Amino acid sequence: MIVLPVFMQAQQFIGNPSANFITQFGFKQYSGGVIIVQATINNIADTLNFILDTGSGGMSLDSTTCQKYNLPQRITDTVITGLGLEHKVSFAFNQTLHFPGLMVTNVNCHINNYDVLTSVYGEKIDGIIGYSFLSRYIVKINADSNIIQVFSNGNIKYPNNSHTLHPAFTKLPIIGLKVTDRVTTSSSFFFDTGAGLCFLMSEKFAKDSNILLAKRTPIITQGEGMGGRLQMKLTVVKKIKLGKYVFKNVPTYIFDDEYNVTDYPFIGGLLGNDILRRFNIILNYAQQEINIKPNSHYFDAFDYAYTGMSMYYIDGKIYVGDVVAGSPAYKAGFVADDIIVGIGNNFTNNIMQYKTMLQSANTAIKVLITRNGKLESLVIKPIGIF
Repeated sequence: MIVLPVFMQAQQFIGNPSANFITQFGFKQYSGGVIIVQATINNIADTLNFILDTGSGGMSLDSTTCQKYNLPQRITDTVITGLGLEHKVSFAFNQTLHFPGLMVTNVNCHINNYDVLTSVYGEKIDGIIGYSFLSRYIVKINADSNIIQVFSNGNIKYPNNSHTLHPAFTKLPIIGLKVTDRVTTSSSFFFDTGAGLCFLMSEKFAKDSNILLAKRTPIITQGEGMGGRLQMKLTVVKKIKLGKYVFKNVPTYIFDDEYNVTDYPFIGGLLGNDILRRFNIILNYAQQEINIKPNSHYFDAFDYAYTGMSMYYIDGKIYVGDVVAGSPAYKAGFVADDIIVGIGNNFTNNIMQYKTMLQSANTAIKVLITRNGKLESLVIKPIGIF
């Protein structure tokens, strides 16, 4: 999840002070590998859910969360830009964030509405934690144990057999990738743990680089960003090289970057957490380094299944969103606002589980819905994009 950047410079640690361990805490992962951490804010006892997002230039809070807890807000002229979004925001200034064993003070949070993200993940999203936190510490993300460790800034030893990236930083880390499809091109992309996808590039980059095979027609689909729901195209690219690591046949989104969030032609798009979750990661903003080491998820299969419908969790029910004409969902008879009761023998009303069950390409899947109060059974057969 990306916002407009501001440049930063690496810090030099004179006298070689060592990074000191501060604390550790667990995290959850949602579809696409998005990282959810829990924390409290100020003196509020309730635990809140935050997306840990290298694609965020600060920290933000959900508008309904601010209203619920009566957090003071101040109107500003600051404009934030994200996927499908550009608008002025209010701020909640000088907030204090509490993790187990760590208090982060003097945090300024812009306010945004994250109802769409809440509906996508089926659990309340109270905010996004980005640069305001990540720049103060060295943060280790271990996707094998689902543990985050926090260290003070300083010199730290990286694991054996790992690889250290040296991004450019504009508050957001920008890495070089080599991308191969019809041709091979090298360009810069955001390193974005807040994006629940593998790879995304702007239409302008795709067109100007002439990267995509002409014979492969992208599929129309829908994604979600800070600005809400977005129509995108979905395809694959033959190869992406990140440092010394190569991924083949990578699911790729293409989007019309109306607000030039990617700062094209300088940046072509972003690398998301459905690839990044395959590494244990050390974020070292002060030294402008990111260390990555393959973990137990490195060889996980990519999701190539395409249904042509979106699903959202709203007021305790899972609704079908837009249905793309001619898609498997359209052919199965789904329409917008159908309520999904169960998939196969699963009636948990868990949207994450339902999305996972629909990741079976070329398999007939029974879905029980209600429409206008009547129970119906539909069968969908997702197709493979590769």
